[in-house]
Amino acid sequence: MYTVSLIRAESYELKKLRSRLEYLLQPLGGIEAIVKEGDRVLLKPNLLTGSRPTKECITRPEIVYCVAQLVKEAGGKPFLGDSPAFGSAMGVAKANGYLPLCAELDLPIVEFKGQRYATENENFQHLRLSKEAMNADVVINLPKVKSHVQLTMTLGVKNLFGCVPGKMKAWWHMEAGKNADRFGEMIVETAKAIAPNLTIIDGIIGHEGNGPSGGEPKQLGVLGASTDVFALDRAMIDILNVDPKVVPTLAAQFKQGYCSELSEIEFPYCKPADLQVTDWKLPDALMPIDFGLPRVLRSTFKNFYIRFIKEPIKTYGK
Repeated sequence: MYTVSLIRAESYELKKLRSRLEYLLQPLGGIEAIVKEGDRVLLKPNLLTGSRPTKECITRPEIVYCVAQLVKEAGGKPFLGDSPAFGSAMGVAKANGYLPLCAELDLPIVEFKGQRYATENENFQHLRLSKEAMNADVVINLPKVKSHVQLTMTLGVKNLFGCVPGKMKAWWHMEAGKNADRFGEMIVETAKAIAPNLTIIDGIIGHEGNGPSGGEPKQLGVLGASTDVFALDRAMIDILNVDPKVVPTLAAQFKQGYCSELSEIEFPYCKPADLQVTDWKLPDALMPIDFGLPRVLRSTFKNFYIRFIKEPIKTYGK
């Protein structure tokens, strides 16, 4: 049996949030069951973009702050990392108000660098993944609940696609995006390779509609956690009343035998039926996953412009 901890949580106020997170993790043995003295712990939030800081496109910095506190108290050495769609992790973190909390905890922000890693999947002989994620002693995955115009939903498994560094993500859209099943399989392989030790999903306020960045905030009042990212995604999709078969990452995990039924999951607190959201908005229309070469080149140029020109001007041009 998988274990998925689900609770109600309504506030990002630090004291209240810290208390709810501690309660959330109790059935999993607390943070002490995940982090040991001296562990280097990657905190992997969703740092998608710095362009819409009030629209709940990213994991809230308060979540990262409280989890980093817990990690430090368990004797771990946390650091923050991601590979945003555009710009740097530092730039996106700064735009979304992360830096004061990171400075208070002396929490480093790292930029992901890639390396080839072999897989056991015959369709993907290797994946280029973040060395920082693969070499960490512990990975704590901190996704945001969001709709997605290409993949219907982005939850814990999709958040680990951020461990594919730089614009390699855009090239994967071109290489694997012609087939939604193949693209979902690639993301599931990425999640298997990263193998997060813990996933805590930020569902206090989600991002619905034309996500991952073009939608609107949606109050959900939910926090979820599991040591199995596939089980957590299965539970969350049921809360939102979204058909898992229309989500390529869920369809791919089912095909590979990773937690397809709620009956496989033990819920020590709330069950998905207790937290139902009946009015979650999916995208108005789905866009193709495939990126043609011109789009990949434009995306690569835009990323370089933001990361190496726009962000430095904002930082040093004052």
